[in-house]
Amino acid sequence: MTKTLNITLALLISLILTGCAATSSTKSGAVGIDRKQHMELVTEEQAVNQSALAYQQTIKEAQTKKLLNTDSKETQRVRSIAQKLIAQVGIFRPDAVNWKWEINVQDSKEINAYCMAGGKIMVYTGLLDQIKPTDDELAAVMGHEISHALREHVREQMSRAKAQQIGILGLAAIIGVTTDSSKNAAATLAIGAPIAAVALTLPNSRTAEHEADEMGLELAARAGYNPNAAVSLWEKMGKASNGSKPPEILSTHPADASRIEDIKRLIPVVMPLYQQASK
Repeated sequence: MTKTLNITLALLISLILTGCAATSSTKSGAVGIDRKQHMELVTEEQAVNQSALAYQQTIKEAQTKKLLNTDSKETQRVRSIAQKLIAQVGIFRPDAVNWKWEINVQDSKEINAYCMAGGKIMVYTGLLDQIKPTDDELAAVMGHEISHALREHVREQMSRAKAQQIGILGLAAIIGVTTDSSKNAAATLAIGAPIAAVALTLPNSRTAEHEADEMGLELAARAGYNPNAAVSLWEKMGKASNGSKPPEILSTHPADASRIEDIKRLIPVVMPLYQQASK
């Protein structure tokens, strides 16, 4: 066995051993989010810094194209709702209260919104113009996206991608049967590509999406937004797709029916929080 292969196998063994330890297992809030996450290969600082760089690049490009915050009234609306949600994040993560939050609106036909690691929020005008969400529905969307950041789903995904990268390098050493490095690389990519396409290239796992739905529902309720709006929101989302969504098993997002069923199950749990906030 070559020295390179010995080193590669040692790395893989190390990865397997460290992957058995969880860096986050927190039963949080009334909804009780509780899942072990494997994020050992990427630090929180790395995830936050890389997200900040990507966000600033997006901001710069949008400004150059005059697509950033083009409607001051809508931007103020989005920021107002976001600030009310951010005021509640301490129930899940006390440190998140002090994140360097940024909230912007980008002119785009895409029906989308996101919150990067460290609290970098973007809402697309396609969501506002095509879904026409009420404030309660918009709070459901933004609560969902903020929850992705609180649960460090970006860091989790980055760590998974890094593990995949190390795995492909190990596979290259193990299957190397020729002296032609280009042929070995091609063989490795041919084996690794299908796995990467399903496991890494999609935004978030369905498990992460369910967690964001549940935590986001509670955030919105605590901020004084009616949790029932999450149901009407996803009904609108379903109609906007015109039946074009892929089957749930091939999608990172749960099927609309599955998502709505999960939300309805938790509404009685968070409704007292909404009623208390509304007094």
